[in-house]
Amino acid sequence: MTSDRARYDAATAHLDAPLAIVDLEAFDANADDLVRRAGGKPIRVASKSVRCRALLERVLARPGFAGIMSYTLAESVWLARSGFEDVLLAYPSADRAGFAELADDPKLASAVTVMVDDPAQLDLIDRSRDGGAQEIRVCLELDTSLRLLGGRVRVGARRSPLREPAELAALARAVSARPGFRVVGLMGYEGHVAGVGDLLAGRPLRSRAIRLMQAAARKELAARRAEAVRAVRAVVPDLEFVNGGGTGSVQQTAAEDAVTEIAAGSGLYVPRLFDNYTSFRGRPAALFAQPVVRRPGVGVVTVLGGGYPASGAAGADRLPEPYLPRGLRYDPQEGAGEVQTPLLGSPADDLLIGDRVWFRHAKAGELCERFDALHLVEGDRVTATAATYRGEGRTFL
Repeated sequence: MTSDRARYDAATAHLDAPLAIVDLEAFDANADDLVRRAGGKPIRVASKSVRCRALLERVLARPGFAGIMSYTLAESVWLARSGFEDVLLAYPSADRAGFAELADDPKLASAVTVMVDDPAQLDLIDRSRDGGAQEIRVCLELDTSLRLLGGRVRVGARRSPLREPAELAALARAVSARPGFRVVGLMGYEGHVAGVGDLLAGRPLRSRAIRLMQAAARKELAARRAEAVRAVRAVVPDLEFVNGGGTGSVQQTAAEDAVTEIAAGSGLYVPRLFDNYTSFRGRPAALFAQPVVRRPGVGVVTVLGGGYPASGAAGADRLPEPYLPRGLRYDPQEGAGEVQTPLLGSPADDLLIGDRVWFRHAKAGELCERFDALHLVEGDRVTATAATYRGEGRTFL
């Protein structure tokens, strides 16, 4: 860890903090590991976990990666206009202007696939067309949640209402019968497996319970997803793709015959929420540095800013992690502050005004909403600087 800190300090010595970096050696090693775990199935890159066009281009130029999974329609259109030719929007949209643009441009319509899990979404798209007659590519989403005790207990995100194969087949028929739409894909994101760590420090019983839950969830979902794919292919024989998985479940999802491609993105940056997995170990690649601006007392330093909580249920695990030097922690009375953050621990006594403390964000791409650029580090040098979405003036949510 000391060598990494020394490298990062040396590489960015000419820059003023706060700043954010991506260690390209770690980024590329993480990309290679994702490909290895995918076992020959292509990986569709989740753009919300990257939020930097230059790094999307970098990873998509590597063997084993194909296509983008986007998070808003406006982003999808922007990426398609930027030259990305295969963009799957992972969430339904109510962006009427975006649908009008999509329906009016053959290049966009061929590059972007939208998510649908309700006929009402088709109605909204048709009302938004504004005369545009291009065929809209549609992906259906399967609810992947695990239901226990006769359905009284649900484990997993509340996403699609389509759970049973017959429900997906019925919507596939409705879409196929409707002029201006074509079903091309099926998606299911098992967040309770891919996004939940199963090795919690100091909590062996909960860790075991999570592993038991995930094993049951994978078994149930594999059978139900295979049935759903068969049901949809009976309606749409030329279905182009079946997308599944996430960084935490790449190898397990890739083992399902019904799945044709894997979604992953966080595994490129490896934020702190991905430290607690038994199935893989990544290398932290994206970090940010805050400068020491105060020394309030023995064992305490204060850095500028740092209060960058991640989305999700509020909790300590959503805060950035003081990473380098090791041994710093938040003051429980203040936490991570909007303008300043006190940090406690013996390493504080070795830090001078102007020194950097390096942090890891809890979630991957959300870091990029705080910085307009990522400084790309190779060895102990910054070899390039890449604009984030924010740096390009794009804030999609």
